[in-house]
Amino acid sequence: MPRGRPRKNADASSPASATTEPSVKPNGNGANLGFEAQLFLAADKLRKNLEPSDYKHVVLGLIFLRHISDAFEARRAELLVEGEDVAEDEDEYRSENVFWVPAEARWSFLQASARQPTIGKLIDDAMASIESANDTLKGVLSKDYNRPALDKVMLGELIDLISGITVGAPGEKSKDLLGRVYEYFLGGFAGAEGRRGGEFYTPRSVVRVLVEMLEPYKGRVYDPCCGSGGMFVQSEKFVESHGGRIGDIAIYGQESNHTTWRLAKMNLAVRGIDADIRWNNEGTFHRDELRDLRFDTILANPPFNISDWGGERLREDARWTFGVPPVGNANYGWLQHIHWHLAPGGRAGVVLANGSMSSGQNGEDAIRKAMVEADVVDCMIALPGQLFYSTQIPACLWFLTRDKALGGGLRDRRGEVLFVDARKLGALVDRTRRELSDEDVKKIADTYHAWRGQPEAGAYADVPGFCKAASLDEIRSHGHVLTPGRYVGTADIEEDEVPFEERFGALRGELERQFRQAAALTSAIQTGLSGLIAHD
Repeated sequence: MPRGRPRKNADASSPASATTEPSVKPNGNGANLGFEAQLFLAADKLRKNLEPSDYKHVVLGLIFLRHISDAFEARRAELLVEGEDVAEDEDEYRSENVFWVPAEARWSFLQASARQPTIGKLIDDAMASIESANDTLKGVLSKDYNRPALDKVMLGELIDLISGITVGAPGEKSKDLLGRVYEYFLGGFAGAEGRRGGEFYTPRSVVRVLVEMLEPYKGRVYDPCCGSGGMFVQSEKFVESHGGRIGDIAIYGQESNHTTWRLAKMNLAVRGIDADIRWNNEGTFHRDELRDLRFDTILANPPFNISDWGGERLREDARWTFGVPPVGNANYGWLQHIHWHLAPGGRAGVVLANGSMSSGQNGEDAIRKAMVEADVVDCMIALPGQLFYSTQIPACLWFLTRDKALGGGLRDRRGEVLFVDARKLGALVDRTRRELSDEDVKKIADTYHAWRGQPEAGAYADVPGFCKAASLDEIRSHGHVLTPGRYVGTADIEEDEVPFEERFGALRGELERQFRQAAALTSAIQTGLSGLIAHD
């Protein structure tokens, strides 16, 4: 099984490491940037008229090249103490999960050549030599930096900008910062691309809800439509922040878009995460690369309401345990594919469009009923709007399980589903997009953990307007519709500080005013009718 190697904790949400503030030194651009956002703005200024969808591969490829070169140089410095011949042994690098970087591909060489008109060809040659020296990177790196449409002056300035990223000494801190920059840039480009950006990026706060709820401490973790690998990065962060070992989880994924698969491979490599990420252009439904494997944790954000998924060719499939999904919508195909891949005791979190919770079209209601009656639905969460780059369609989270009766100190939850209405959480971070705060994520995750009976989470209690543990009988009474708003009710209205007498007087005055308006309107209607009768 693939294994990542332990490394120091890094959190893309925190602006700095504990001892040394990350910065971008003045280097050709006169920049002195303290945070990923400032770095992204500086890089974006160099974009000129290049489309974000093209530019992201230019920038992310260079960040990746800088990362693997830094890791190589740090390892090389350690080995040189033992001798020059040891430092030239490629196996000494691979044994520590470090890529071998040939001399002509090292960042110091490219940095020194940044102002040369041949810099595009030098970068392409560097990428090709790295792929040639490292089998796991074959077909991953972009090799079109020398194309005429790419401004070579801009390339040189971009190398200068990325060269300035530093946290002091090379090694773990440098790697952590570059990982944070890579992650931030993925999100920045997703925002710039809008709808297309959502094809490769799931907003970090949504991923954190999934990871914090499912707590993937150990075992196999899987994403059947993994995009750029954000689910895996957050899973790794969770394990590290809770004192676990990265070697205790094995990461697997599949992606049908080759360009996005390349982004995922680089994203995970920057983080030092070893993973088995498969690609084929037929997709997970039609060519399940990991068909024989079962997983302890599954995290997924499949495309919403996809109609051209080739369902007509999959009318008879072992994965359709609860019913054959309709040809025109893949939502219940994803849910059943994911449930089918769960190991005994496994759990899954899936992002889907809100319509999946209540749709009655083409037999989806029958599949949903079968899933509820089989007791595989653990929790349903309604998310706030405007969380996603790719769509304004309201979204929800489905949590599936193989066994609600597991022991280990957890309570028996058979015959019960937790509903959480989180639509009022989050705050706008710009004109069009909302994010869930750390407190929001914690509130949702703690509610779920308390309901499961995790001792550290405290006692669970229904909260009107927010959460409700509903029985199967209650769900049946709602026709197996799983929209949280139907179950949680409304929040208790808090008394304000205005004395009752004042509030009552104001209400009485408003009521009397409306009575007078009604009386005047009635009189006017009667007068009008009388006039009509007299006229006849």
